[in-house]
Amino acid sequence: MTLIVAEGLEKTYRLGQVDVQALRGVDAQIAAGEYVAITGPSGSGKSTLMHILGCLDSPTSGTYQLDGEDVAALSGKRLAQVRNRKVGFVFQTFNLMPRLTVEENVALPLKYRGGVARAERRARARQLLERLGMGHRIGHRPDELSGGERQRVAIARALVGTPAILMADEPTGNLDSRSGAEVLATFAELHRGGHTIVLVTHDAGVAARAQRVIQMSDGQVV
Repeated sequence: MTLIVAEGLEKTYRLGQVDVQALRGVDAQIAAGEYVAITGPSGSGKSTLMHILGCLDSPTSGTYQLDGEDVAALSGKRLAQVRNRKVGFVFQTFNLMPRLTVEENVALPLKYRGGVARAERRARARQLLERLGMGHRIGHRPDELSGGERQRVAIARALVGTPAILMADEPTGNLDSRSGAEVLATFAELHRGGHTIVLVTHDAGVAARAQRVIQMSDGQVV
């Protein structure tokens, strides 16, 4: 089953008096269960593409279907639901809430979703943290964790809502080599378990871990 179908995506930003074209007619398809890396140098458009695929941004032109839905036709409320339910995000800077415990950070997306009892939110968070080797850290706060541990917490948070796609933007960019290798091993394990993963990276070594690579340059797929 094809989860992502993008055709002719273009994105132009207005910076002062200058128009900057970040994407120039990008086509992409990603099937359920794939592990895809989007790579290219800085300014190639890879993060812009991921933001559009993750419904964090919209294209200037072109069409995008996510899991059979035309994203451009969605209402604001439905778009927020799609982001919460179908896409899990992992960022380079972790984006964890400093005052919340590890367990509370992971359970947070379910709280925003509504309709999930507190006991179930906690149980699902703990289950994922145990699975990712972080069960012993549930009561700690982010500043008590190493970089690799924080990223595994961020991965658990991204997965807690059972999304169709896990999207990661430079997930090893702030990690040392050992922590980065541990995070990449986690992605490999998740892929073997059937998860669909879209990872953005400028690192060819990280991209080589994926099943398929989309190489970008100057806003185009090359």
